[in-house]
Amino acid sequence: SVTRQAVGLIGSIAICFGAAGLGSLATAASVGDWYQALAKPSWTPPSWLFGPVWTALYFLMAVAAWLVWRREGMHQARIPLGWFGVQLALNVGWSVIFFGMRMPGLAFGEILVLWLAIVVATSAFWRRSTVAAMLLAPYLAWTSFAVLLNYAIWRMNA
Repeated sequence: SVTRQAVGLIGSIAICFGAAGLGSLATAASVGDWYQALAKPSWTPPSWLFGPVWTALYFLMAVAAWLVWRREGMHQARIPLGWFGVQLALNVGWSVIFFGMRMPGLAFGEILVLWLAIVVATSAFWRRSTVAAMLLAPYLAWTSFAVLLNYAIWRMNA
C-alpha cells in the first residue's frame, strides 16, 4: 500500500539521519577547535561544505535502502540491509574515533573497514536494484576521498 511505502521511506530516512545525528554529536565537540588546529592538506574542502554534502549523502543512502526494502521486504533483503546497517554503524564509529576520541590514526584503520563495508553493501544492493546501488555511488566516492584526507591528516599530525 501507499501508506506502507511512505512509512518505510520515512523510517529509512529517520534511521539514516539518526545515525547522522549520533555522528554529529561526536563531531561537534572537536570540529570548532581541535579540528581547526590540525595541519591539513591544501586540498581539504572548506568546512561549510561538509554539512550539505553529508545531508545529501544520508538522504541518498536512505532512499537506496528504502528501494531495496520496498522491492524485497525485510526478510528477503536482510543480507543487503544488514550490510547497509553495518556500514551505517561504522560511519558513526568513524566520527566517534576521529572527532570524539581525536585519534586520526585509529580512525584511518576504521575508515578502511567502513569503505569495504560500503563496497559490500553497494554490491549487495546492485543485485536487487541498480538504482539503489547507483544512489550509494556518491557516498562511496566521498568516502574514498575521506580515506585519503584522513590518511593525510593523520600523517601530517603524527
